[in-house]
Order: sequence, then C-alpha cells, then structure tokens
Amino acid sequence: MQRHLATTMSAVEDFEKAVKASVALNEKEAKAAIERVTSAENEADRLRRAVMTELAGGELPPTDREDLMHLMKRVDMVADLCRESTRILTVTPMAEVPDKLREAAVKMAEGVRECSKALRRSISRMADKPEEALQAADEVERLEEQVDELFVNARQLLGKEENLKVGPAILMNELYEAIEMVADWCEDACDQVRIIIVRR
Repeated sequence: MQRHLATTMSAVEDFEKAVKASVALNEKEAKAAIERVTSAENEADRLRRAVMTELAGGELPPTDREDLMHLMKRVDMVADLCRESTRILTVTPMAEVPDKLREAAVKMAEGVRECSKALRRSISRMADKPEEALQAADEVERLEEQVDELFVNARQLLGKEENLKVGPAILMNELYEAIEMVADWCEDACDQVRIIIVRR
C-alpha cells in the first residue's frame, strides 16, 4: 500500500510539472511529464490489484479488509484523475489561452500537489501516530477548500474572457474541473483514514 501511495504521489507531482510545462508552451517537457503520469497510473493500477488480491486472501478481519480496500480505491482515483487531466491537457491549445487562465490552472495544480502531500502524511501515520494522521487529514480538508476557491476564481476568469474561442474555453473548463476532482478524491481518501482510525 505504501508503494501504491508513493506511485500515486509521483503521478500528482508529474501532473503538476505537465501543467507548468504546457502553460510555458514547452511541448517536449509537457509530453515527457504526461508520459510519466501515464506510467505511474498504470503502475498504481497494478499495485492496487496486487494489494486487493492479498487483502482478499489474508487473515485480517472482514471489516479491516473492507476499510483498507475502500482506502486503496480512493487513493487510486487520485492517480486515475491525474491521468484523465493529462488527456484534457494534451488536446488543449494553450497557445490560444490567455496568460491569466493558464496561470489559474498552475495555481490549482500546485494546490493539488500540496493536498496530496498532506494525504500521504495522513496515511503514513495512520497506524502508529493516529493523532498526527487526523491532523494531516484536517490539513487535506483545508487545502481542498483552497483548491475549491481557486476553481471558482478560475471559472469566473473564464466566464469574463471575451477573446477566447469556444473550443479552448470548453477544454479549459474541463481541465479546471478535472484538477478540482483530484483534490476532492484526496479529501475522500482522508475521510476513509478517519473511519479506519475511529474503528481502531
């Protein structure tokens, strides 16, 4: 599970790099970062299947197995949505997008990275330092709210933009939504951490 978590965090970090490279119109660097996200998401899927198989045949009580499976699924969604975000990023003509709209995507991606770092701390401390895990979960919630605010601001900027074609405008809106969903799933994963700690 720790390997799966580390792989997911790599996907988030490379997604942020992909956004920054795309915004800077550095196609080569963006493509390399997107390929790393794809590779990390595939590896996360492989690890998730391996852990699910172990949990299914293990000796843990059924409730513990179910709780851990739910946690794995939520963390895996973080990697999945990073991959989905890169699909949108790939087809978005950033050269046609005004700087302020591009910068809004960067700020959201940075917020998601911070959110995922707090998630990693929460899960890593869940077993031996539950109080610290809960504090980190609270931090994830605060950071997710900040990403929500950035999302609202980005859409307001998009709505006021008069010199952007319909196609790029739609794609930027979808990109903002996809990034915001990554933060949402970080928060969902931390809710599961809380459930596990309360049961213990």
